[in-house]
Amino acid sequence: MNLGWLSLGALFTVIVVSCVSTVNVGLLAVTLAWIVGTLIGGMKIDTVISGFPAPLFLTLAGVMLLFSQAQVNGTLDRVARIAVSLCRGNAGLIPILFFVMGLGLSTMGPGNIATAALLAPPAMGVAARAGIPAFLMAIMVGNGVNAGSLSPLAPTGIIMTGLMQKVAAPDHEWRIYFDNAAAHAGIAFAAYFLFGGGRLLARRAETLEHKPQPLERNHWITLAVIGALLGCVILFKANAGMAALAGAVLLTVLRAADEEQAIKRMPWNVIVMVTGMTVLIVLLEKTSGIAIFSDLLARVATRESVTAVIAFITALISVYSSTSGVVIPAFVPAVPGLLERLGGGDIVAVASSIAVGSHLVDLSPLSTIGALCIAATSESESRSVFRKLLAWGLAMTVVGAAICYLMFGLP
Repeated sequence: MNLGWLSLGALFTVIVVSCVSTVNVGLLAVTLAWIVGTLIGGMKIDTVISGFPAPLFLTLAGVMLLFSQAQVNGTLDRVARIAVSLCRGNAGLIPILFFVMGLGLSTMGPGNIATAALLAPPAMGVAARAGIPAFLMAIMVGNGVNAGSLSPLAPTGIIMTGLMQKVAAPDHEWRIYFDNAAAHAGIAFAAYFLFGGGRLLARRAETLEHKPQPLERNHWITLAVIGALLGCVILFKANAGMAALAGAVLLTVLRAADEEQAIKRMPWNVIVMVTGMTVLIVLLEKTSGIAIFSDLLARVATRESVTAVIAFITALISVYSSTSGVVIPAFVPAVPGLLERLGGGDIVAVASSIAVGSHLVDLSPLSTIGALCIAATSESESRSVFRKLLAWGLAMTVVGAAICYLMFGLP
């Protein structure tokens, strides 16, 4: 059998397994790359493992270590509680504030999952105390953290930036970020008014904490380091991963954070998933599997409908699979070939459609962000919120396709 078809079969196997199993598909992807490339294809092992993305690994590890330190030493939690106290009891402002905090924190570097893990417990707790519908709060938190997920400093944004550079479309990271942020903001605030947010603006309620704990020495140092990181990356184009590693070392030297605990808290499963998938994707490129994949996608799309079609397909897979670890690494490399077969198009628009479509469904309780919101919901409401978020996530497959057509597909 053609080696390209075999490598593509390995990719489809990984996608299916990611939907039905808890196996880390990064490990599976590396194993299948070795089997297809070396044992069947006769490639040297060095050729197969040359696809391991060392720069991506260092970037993800550096950024995740720094923000893991900020989480371990309580900086992010105290900032969140201080921000909530600023609402001064206005129930309607609280969900909006959590959306803004989710967007801001996710953009700064922790990414959507880490930020959701930080914000979901206090958000769902204050929703219960303030009489805010749990479903509405989950939508605002989930869309907020996803709105910032394509930041060039966040893990998913780092992955997307690297992939766009490989498909010869560099320097578009902020355009993709703002495309994704705009889509999530539009959906979040439409839901806010649809599910009663406007009525909440006229009601007073308790905030999470009237007198939050003040920031102390370690927290100020951490915030200063994060601010310096943002400045170096945005103003001086410093490598985000190396700058973050330097910041993490500084926090350790100044004893502002427990490095050992931070390393243990890092999401190593995500790093393994992403880097392992990259090894398999590079094999697809070497065996022409990506070209075959592009051909298959071109059969179900036209130049006019490609943004809607690709958003729907990636959304449907992302309901059950990892957006950053599986969907984005699998589909973005196929975009140039897909557009070539369709007679041209905007690579960035299609990449943004992949990002928007796959992220909008992540409030499903089958995805991590939706599950975090469910876990933080009171037992009496959790079953109802589960059903509503499942319906919401599935509905976003169609809504996301329509949004991507309106944003990127209209002539």
